[in-house]
Amino acid sequence: MTADRKQAVTGILPPQLGEAMIREVWPSVTDAQPALAALCEKMQRTILLAPLAWLLLAPLYFKKVLPFLAKRYTLTNRRLMIQRGLRPKPVEEIALADIDDVRLVPDSLSAFYRSGTLEVLAKGQVALRLAGVPEPESFRHAILNACRAWAPRKPAGVLPPEKEAPIDVSR
Repeated sequence: MTADRKQAVTGILPPQLGEAMIREVWPSVTDAQPALAALCEKMQRTILLAPLAWLLLAPLYFKKVLPFLAKRYTLTNRRLMIQRGLRPKPVEEIALADIDDVRLVPDSLSAFYRSGTLEVLAKGQVALRLAGVPEPESFRHAILNACRAWAPRKPAGVLPPEKEAPIDVSR
């Protein structure tokens, strides 16, 4: 569980001193029922069917915020996790050092709901799938920046030795 630490600037606390939240997002309604969300999107574009669409989406919205069903995606200075419940408990997680890349699934983008699906790659496979992420490109960049800042990688293999260059003493 993440420690609630007060920070002047988000994510400044080094992972060696403790875990601090960098960013947290709640999935949009497209996470729960993508087909129903797509139908409601079409209905909301009409004047007559928009109120019916709102009524259909209401249970999905309340499912999103109910304490025992709530789901959120949390990025800390140590890991990325999917949390559930009133007191968030991680159900899936991946360490920042294990993340190779984060890709946005192009077919999942919804301009209407401003959401999409992110796939976190580790060791060439999808390690974590984050569906219905609001503003997915922004969250993708936050994950990649956290990986670069808090989990720097050592270069693979041996680096070639530098060639000895003659020293120019004419200066």
